[in-house]
Amino acid sequence: MLNSRKFGKTLGRIGLAGVMALSVATFASAADMRLKFAGTFPVDHPGTKMMEQIKADIEAADVGLKMSLFPANQLGSGEALMEDTIRGNIDFTAAFVYSHKDPRLEFLSMPFLVNNFDEMDSVMRNMDSAFNQILQERLNGLGLRLLANNPEGFTGIVANKKPDNWAERGPKNMNIRVWSSPVVKNMVEGLGFQATTMAWGDIFPALQSGIVDGAICCTKSATYSIFAQSDVGKYYVQYNSVSELTSYYASEKTWAKLDEAQKDVVQAAFTKASDDFFAFNRANDAEFGKKLEEKGYEILALNADQQAAMAAWVRENIWPTMVDTIGQDTLDRLTAN
Repeated sequence: MLNSRKFGKTLGRIGLAGVMALSVATFASAADMRLKFAGTFPVDHPGTKMMEQIKADIEAADVGLKMSLFPANQLGSGEALMEDTIRGNIDFTAAFVYSHKDPRLEFLSMPFLVNNFDEMDSVMRNMDSAFNQILQERLNGLGLRLLANNPEGFTGIVANKKPDNWAERGPKNMNIRVWSSPVVKNMVEGLGFQATTMAWGDIFPALQSGIVDGAICCTKSATYSIFAQSDVGKYYVQYNSVSELTSYYASEKTWAKLDEAQKDVVQAAFTKASDDFFAFNRANDAEFGKKLEEKGYEILALNADQQAAMAAWVRENIWPTMVDTIGQDTLDRLTAN
């Protein structure tokens, strides 16, 4: 039978062993934390390369996180990914932020908000800008956390035929796809197109089969990798009206499970990828234009006067139509000098 001193030492050893076992179990649990990262970029798109870089950087930091990647809409469209990230079924997403969960997010499709890559950088990538403050406020209300933005360039129109009156307002005699954005639909119809709302995943077969004549959807790099490489499309109409913007965002449910060291590593990995992706797109925009021409595309680009006239018309006639959706306060914050 143990005396009281020996019994106390025995309890101490048992207690220490229990603490150590608990510590090991906790570490093992953290080490086994596997995160789902989903995206909409095609497998061979530079955006998917950035997803791979994020995974490598997070796992190399050795803070108990592993990541599984699901690019190319494997887990659903951008709308579906957003909903599953809100629920916590997906931990991180790289996709356009659609406005179906909050119509006020329609400001993300605001045409002619920025005019060049410098303005993309200062407005859309600066996390302290009014643009990103508003976006974070809206995402917070949905249970999402903004990690970084990826303006890839300007969205042009991929087309099978040359639009009539393409350089000015007037009937285009052409039906093009638009995404689920009332402001973009209003804009293209105001310019003279017929517009058909269509999900991203339906664009390729719709263009290939002639269901639509064109689609407002893509930067030059995406047009080249998705359409030109498959010999779909003949024209690229470069209006430089809407920025092609994807975002990196996280489920707040996932974020709450991470410790501070893990949060720092995750944020650093996404910020670095955003920096690298933006630099790549900025440097290669003109190069992908050349590649499109080499594949037989004709690029239809407005001159400076035509661009200024179109931008002025859109700002005067289309921006006011957004007030009922995004609110006057949001419009004022976005357009304040």
